[in-house]
Amino acid sequence: MGTPLHWFLFNVCVLVAIVLDLRVFHRHAHKVGLREAAIFSFGWIGISVLFGLGVFYFRGEQPALEFFTGYLIEKALSVDNLFLFLVIFRAFAVDDRLQHRLLEWGVVGALVMRGIMIAVGAELVEHFSWVLYVLGGFLVYAGIRMFFKKEDVHPEKSRIVDFAGRHLRLLREYNGENFFVRKGGKWFATPLLLVLLVVEITDVTLAVDSIPAVFGITRDPFIVYTSNVLAILGLRALYFLLAGVIDRLRYLDEGLAVVLVFIGGKMIGERWGHIPVDVSLAVVGGVLLLALLASVLMPGKKKDKAQSSSNITSST
Repeated sequence: MGTPLHWFLFNVCVLVAIVLDLRVFHRHAHKVGLREAAIFSFGWIGISVLFGLGVFYFRGEQPALEFFTGYLIEKALSVDNLFLFLVIFRAFAVDDRLQHRLLEWGVVGALVMRGIMIAVGAELVEHFSWVLYVLGGFLVYAGIRMFFKKEDVHPEKSRIVDFAGRHLRLLREYNGENFFVRKGGKWFATPLLLVLLVVEITDVTLAVDSIPAVFGITRDPFIVYTSNVLAILGLRALYFLLAGVIDRLRYLDEGLAVVLVFIGGKMIGERWGHIPVDVSLAVVGGVLLLALLASVLMPGKKKDKAQSSSNITSST
């Protein structure tokens, strides 16, 4: 487990990175190009690799393998999650220039929520060992459900949209980068706030899979947290880098389903047989590589989750 100093320094670095991203690199709303997305995406991957090497140098091989395995799982699940963000932006007709700002604030909310979820999960695992079996069973169920259940996603018809439409003074038109505007002496929420709420709720529901999966690799809250955070921080750039091909990764869901079932089975069977973390890393990496190769070599048709592309004006 990281020392209080490690936690403090890591979170300060994260805070500085977010401030620089919002106030320096992306101070003005603009469409993120492929070159910019590639630089930031590979930059964050490089930072994550360096952090993992730092874990190896200061704490040894086992924690480093745990970090890289957790990071790989979270990164792979994040790629699948990017497709849902693509669907959300299409459904609400979000301008390309505003998407990065939305993802940035979405990441801020995700970091806070995941930090809380990891803290609660760590306490439960430490005091109630049977929680691991529950989480393992949930991952097996989630994996099987992901493998067999295919359904269209319609974020503009979600409950949060319906709730906001009934309880907020909501404008029908976007107003630049503003989440709220003042008109006639009253404050009104813009559709951009509605999209942010949908993104945040979507991330929380997706974290229900990813966080238990990393706990299946390590019980160290610091490793769970840092692997999650570093994977999420590179999510914005990765979205713009892969936006054009995300819906062609037709076998990614199946690969992730196998990974979730494997990690869940590992958690359930830990009492009777321990699977070394290097074996777990090899299995996770191998399954995901096969899924990506299959998607490239047998592209077929695009995923058809993104059937909906209706404008916000029709949903409010």
